[in-house]
Amino acid sequence: MNLRQLEAFRATMRSGSITEAANVMHISQPSVSRLIADLERSVGFALFLRSGRGLSPTVEARTFYRAVEGMFTSVDRLQDLADSIRTTSGGVISIGTIQSVAMLELPKVVGGMHHEAPDVRFMIHTRNTPSILDAVQTRQIDIGVVGRQPPYGGVEILFQTSAPYVCLIPESHDLVGQDGSVDLEALTETEAFVTFGGAFPDEMMAMEPDLSNRLRTRSRLSATNMPLAASLVRESGVLAIADPFTAEHAVRMGGVVFRPIRQELNYHVAIIASGRDALSRQAVEFSERLAKRLAARVEYVSSFMIDRKKT
Repeated sequence: MNLRQLEAFRATMRSGSITEAANVMHISQPSVSRLIADLERSVGFALFLRSGRGLSPTVEARTFYRAVEGMFTSVDRLQDLADSIRTTSGGVISIGTIQSVAMLELPKVVGGMHHEAPDVRFMIHTRNTPSILDAVQTRQIDIGVVGRQPPYGGVEILFQTSAPYVCLIPESHDLVGQDGSVDLEALTETEAFVTFGGAFPDEMMAMEPDLSNRLRTRSRLSATNMPLAASLVRESGVLAIADPFTAEHAVRMGGVVFRPIRQELNYHVAIIASGRDALSRQAVEFSERLAKRLAARVEYVSSFMIDRKKT
């Protein structure tokens, strides 16, 4: 006895004929007949009596049908519950994100989901990577977007990628009219850079310590994050090394441009959670949408950087 045989029996009892049962099940009439015959062999008694061109259920079939109908009623309720869970748009997604992703990419994804599922509540916190890691590990937030090279302890990586850092330059600077990549080694002799908290994040950028020290020596401006550094470039006329997400936002704000860097400095970004199985369906969907958008942005920036370096 299997579910398909019971479906054929139920459809035949409800419709009163093999032909109608076949239409309901979207299969052939002989297939319905075979399913019922197999079920009769399984239960050990006849289910229908052939009378002329019609069918008449046996007494045993009527008794058996009541139990079968009760079982399918329970299945229908399960389907209704599944449909409700699938289509329910409510819930809360808590996100901790670095500021570079919080400015453009993340709002785009949140906006798209908000229009499609307005009952979903988003709680978004901008923090630095160590704080986000701690919050995800202790399950204070569902999803984290961090900007540091792995490994990350105690979390599951849902997505990770990297893209080259760029040099952020005021529009009025002489470097704007030149082609190709900029050489940080050469610029340490003539230019000032915005630093971060008094020093370049060497580990994050994988920058050579000597180059970092020379850039820091010339610096008179320090910022605690890259978006602020980008604003300082616009207002002060100095340069900054920026991740591609911050650079894109800064260019949209006006007054600055960015160029490729000859040195291989890579910006890492990852989407993390305490575990995928701990996320709601909506949170998983959000992480997948954000991953797709970040991947597209990185692909665009990387191809743009390659083209610019060749010129």
